[in-house]
Amino acid sequence: MNDVRHGQVRVHGILSNSYKQAVRVALSFDFPFYGHYLRQITIATGGFIFTGDITHRMLTATQYIAPLMANFDPSYSKESTVQYLDNGEVFVVQWEHVRIPGKESVGGFTFQVALHKTGTITFSYRDIPLSVDVISSAEHPVKAGLSDAFMVMSPSSQSADLPRQMIYEYHRVEIDVTKITNYSAVEFTPLPTCLLHDSCELCLSASQTSGCSWCHVLQRCSDGMDRHRQEWLDYACAEESQGATFPDVKTDSSTKSVGFANTGLIAGLASALVLLLALILVSLYISYHPSAVSPLYLIQRRKSYWPSLKFQKQESGYTEVEGGGHEKDSIVEAGPC
Repeated sequence: MNDVRHGQVRVHGILSNSYKQAVRVALSFDFPFYGHYLRQITIATGGFIFTGDITHRMLTATQYIAPLMANFDPSYSKESTVQYLDNGEVFVVQWEHVRIPGKESVGGFTFQVALHKTGTITFSYRDIPLSVDVISSAEHPVKAGLSDAFMVMSPSSQSADLPRQMIYEYHRVEIDVTKITNYSAVEFTPLPTCLLHDSCELCLSASQTSGCSWCHVLQRCSDGMDRHRQEWLDYACAEESQGATFPDVKTDSSTKSVGFANTGLIAGLASALVLLLALILVSLYISYHPSAVSPLYLIQRRKSYWPSLKFQKQESGYTEVEGGGHEKDSIVEAGPC
């Protein structure tokens, strides 16, 4: 941030003088995040970036990029600031000398996050005056890492005509906060996602991704677990993808091949019967145990972690403020390193 060659650094006037505030900022490039391209993000005073399209008071729950999420108050002193730069190749946010209420005497925290055009994300830590694992989470969550989620419409318990929007976190990366120390850094390199493939053939045959299905209606490749989940359900892509095959698949007509095909058919039928029986048992269990976990969670759970986030926990939340006028007296003249 001190090298003039990297671009012009801006101090955000509102965020640098407020507490528990968040402001949207446009990016000059498309930033790939879990296969989705973002052109705007929301910077929060609490040491993180919110990446969702719909803002709410529980920004800390999911859809975040958090180098160090904690109860920071940039309004404590004039030297506490939230700065950023965008040079077309990388977008950097730096929380400079920010302090935690009640712990001001330990000193200020200085750290940053860099979003590279390639999708790489880096967290860099310069001043960490207090061990992160002893920071209280009573007033604000304390964590570091990445998270993304999708939104789907769910029938309301009050009225079937008034569906409610539910947020489901489908992936999270957590950093061991005890590893965050002075002059430490973390780099995330993105893996290819199903959304990368733009044809049925690539979708079903690509070796660098797995679990992908092609939806002919949407002309989209997906594993069903991304921000387009609602569309995937609306157009019955899950059902369509079950029968997806290559049009040019060739079969061997030899006796040995036929034998394997018959064996595969019998095994497939047996597996289908077992699956059908399991689904019937699950349905009966849910019918007779209404207090059990929701059917959506049972059927669509992915890997070992995918909770339903309904934002019912009462915590002091963030307020989104308008970004207009925040550039006044906020240009930092970058000097030589």
